[in-house]
Amino acid sequence: MRKVLAFLALVAVPAMDPCAARADVVPHPQADGQALDLATKVIALRSVAGPGNRTVDVAKLFRATLLAGGFSGRDITITPVGDAVYMTATWPGTNPALKPLVLLGHMDVVEARPADWRRDPFTPVVEDGYLFGRGATDMKLDDAMVIAAVLELRREGYRPERTIILAFSGDEETRMRTGKALADRLADAEMVLNVDLASGVLDERTGKPKYFAWTGAEKTCIDYQLTVTNPGGHSSEPRADNAINVLAAALLRVQAHRFRPEVNDLTRGYFTQAARLQPGPLGQAMKDFAANPADRKAIATLSADPAMVGRIGTTCVVTMVQGGHAANALPQRATANIDCRIFPGHSAHDIMAELQQVIADPAVTITDVTVGSVVTPPSPVRRDFVDAVTRAVDTVYPGLPVIPSMLSGATDSMWFRAHGVPGYGASPLFIRESENFSHGLNERTPVASIAPGIDYLLSIITDLSH
Repeated sequence: MRKVLAFLALVAVPAMDPCAARADVVPHPQADGQALDLATKVIALRSVAGPGNRTVDVAKLFRATLLAGGFSGRDITITPVGDAVYMTATWPGTNPALKPLVLLGHMDVVEARPADWRRDPFTPVVEDGYLFGRGATDMKLDDAMVIAAVLELRREGYRPERTIILAFSGDEETRMRTGKALADRLADAEMVLNVDLASGVLDERTGKPKYFAWTGAEKTCIDYQLTVTNPGGHSSEPRADNAINVLAAALLRVQAHRFRPEVNDLTRGYFTQAARLQPGPLGQAMKDFAANPADRKAIATLSADPAMVGRIGTTCVVTMVQGGHAANALPQRATANIDCRIFPGHSAHDIMAELQQVIADPAVTITDVTVGSVVTPPSPVRRDFVDAVTRAVDTVYPGLPVIPSMLSGATDSMWFRAHGVPGYGASPLFIRESENFSHGLNERTPVASIAPGIDYLLSIITDLSH
């Protein structure tokens, strides 16, 4: 990794006022309309793991769209993996000596129960300027925009020097086997541009673009199971070592524990630059933390903000609890799942050892039950990528701050990083932070994000494929 000063020089925030989109951008109404139309069609397909999974239908619709746009059938593959599939579509470059550029996304979505939503999550609707539906943000609209942008480039006669491969996994939200399979298959790639989730942030009050944050690293998702067993007995004869009580005490210790706050080049760059855009105590805390990760006041302020606490170090939270076997019996077994998001530079073994020290009870066993995850280092801060993403954003929003960041969650990029292939998250979408309902209720994204997003994609894909 380059030195911090050199890194910050690469991603310096422009001083211009990004109040409006550029007036000289050539419109692409066919691509804009195709992106929205394709997004609504695939949102209607319930691509959720388990019975009735329609991920293969999403892949077939993508394939049909690409074929209609000029792709050859021999350049498109759909490969089954369990109840999911993954898909690749290859646009051969003019220079076979160059390694390919991978445009990465996923076709599956998190489960959504219609009874909990204001609208049926799998009946897409455009209303009040928003596209509603499961996958509107995470990430079927992104997928549709990438396809529409690539087909627009073909219509315009663009010929990439570097081969472009569209790669869509089918179980990113669950087991992530298809993402691993894609990375194994495309391990010779030059770079991965992952368009998962929104990278652009809109001002909460005005709705205008505030900044664009690309990601070059992500925390590792590791699940640990805490287990307490006991002979049990009749509930009329309670005993001190009740399995549920022992587990509850352990969970409270985990809840109270705080892992050491820390920074790396990406997060230091994020806090330093985002602090200039964030007024008040939070902005000051970001600035102070970047200068001194041990600043207690800054740590307290950032830890109190759900959007920030995951950026300053490892976090572990309880996500599931099970215990007991009968209402009138002492529990013979109690378990809990601890979901940890590990800051780069630490192993799953290290965090497990720290949890064991925190719990400090031999009656509680800890087991790594992680499915679909791998620890990877941050991607290098490559000048070609930083320049390309900065130019792409500047194409539609001149002078908009473009800053580095680290993703608190996990994406398929990690499988590519495990092969040494740099992966960068840089979605074309802009949303308010308060309206990011990925994985939540009433997911939606502003339709106004589509047109500038297409222009952004046309620029960055062109830049990175020659």
